[in-house]
Amino acid sequence: MKKHLFLMGMAILAFSCKKNAPADYALVSGQFLNNTDEKIILISFNDRAFLDTLQVSSDGTFNDTIRGDKGLYQLIYNKMRTNIHLENGYNLILNADSKALDSTVVITGTGAEENNFLRARSKKTKELEGTENIYILEEDAFKDKTTTIVTSLNELLNNTEGLSEPFRLAQQKDIKYTYLNKLGNYEYAHARYAKKKDFKVSPDFLSDLDLIDYNSEEDYIDSRAYKSLVGKHYRSKAAEIKTTENISKDIADLQAFSTAKNQTIKNDLLGSTVAGITRTKHLDEYYKLFMAASTDEEQNETLKGFYENLKKVQDGNPSPKFDNYVNYAGGTTSLDDLKGKYVYIDVWATWCGPCIREIPALKETEQQYHDKNIEFVSISVDKQKDFEKWKKMINDKELGGVQLFADNDFQSKFIKDYVINGIPKFILLDPSGNIVNANAPRPSDPKLLSLFNEQGI
Repeated sequence: MKKHLFLMGMAILAFSCKKNAPADYALVSGQFLNNTDEKIILISFNDRAFLDTLQVSSDGTFNDTIRGDKGLYQLIYNKMRTNIHLENGYNLILNADSKALDSTVVITGTGAEENNFLRARSKKTKELEGTENIYILEEDAFKDKTTTIVTSLNELLNNTEGLSEPFRLAQQKDIKYTYLNKLGNYEYAHARYAKKKDFKVSPDFLSDLDLIDYNSEEDYIDSRAYKSLVGKHYRSKAAEIKTTENISKDIADLQAFSTAKNQTIKNDLLGSTVAGITRTKHLDEYYKLFMAASTDEEQNETLKGFYENLKKVQDGNPSPKFDNYVNYAGGTTSLDDLKGKYVYIDVWATWCGPCIREIPALKETEQQYHDKNIEFVSISVDKQKDFEKWKKMINDKELGGVQLFADNDFQSKFIKDYVINGIPKFILLDPSGNIVNANAPRPSDPKLLSLFNEQGI
């Protein structure tokens, strides 16, 4: 009998523990008046990564379960935006007029106190900073202003009831880190906005930064300001390594980030360099340094995939090919059609600002080499819906060379074979179709003409 009672008690206890287990999600519901869209987009405020889509009924109501990391998110509806803070266990109710989303939103439910504090904090900060750019202020005035803001925000925090203690502590730290972040930005920002080209802060101006511990995983997760401080700290380390060891910036970044003591912070810093492997001139070293330091299996697999594909497009290897790309001049063109000449390829798009800024230099280089053994080929990765926009820009900017339209924007096989995930991208091929340089200099870079001269073009 006692055994049965014991087992029954254990079963009840197990059920109770399961029933009271912390939720691993947040609930978001509410109603938006004047609705004209069927969905709400929710993205992480920190990295703009897509998180979720909430379906909206015809009467503007919505109700969904959100699973994601604790933090600030941006809610987008009817091209209007507002921010919400999410944590597991929250049950937020949002009501607003979608024509003026941010100014009319009312937040209630579990987690409302924290969200309303963040909105009050943002409003208070704007009021205290005023319309003047605080970085124009001289050192003493800047410190007076920022410390006044810190004091006022801490008073607001202390006077706000209903906040969870972990949230209150995180906000107390974030207010401090936000001040320290502004302090760290001051020298560069003051030189820029006050138009003092060679400005340097006083010797003890940044002494508060000496007290920062750059290894707090909790603060790194909870505070965007702390995360920014950590990033600047390790980028500063990288700059020192680059200078003292006379190595490339990308390798110096990896060496510096690898010294982070906290593995979560280290993985995140390294994660910001994953795409850099597609542009490095030191592929094997880059790969070895990254893989030796990172323990994030997902980003390691991504980097490994990039590495294996990039090995196929190293200098001297035959170039991947493209076939029958639409040619602005009429008909289609394949890479094999261009054999017999050097080929300088510019991968670009009409929406890409850095690409467009290279156009004048590209046109000048084309003119300089118009009678040489080289073809200048521009491949647009615009989406099909922007085909006419592409044609118009070629006409309006009087673009020369061979103007081609990729068959499937960034998903085109040629683009994927070269592991191109950022533009502009420049490639130089020899007359036999082999790769001379898969990361060729931009037209605005004097090194391009040196490369042409080395090839005897």
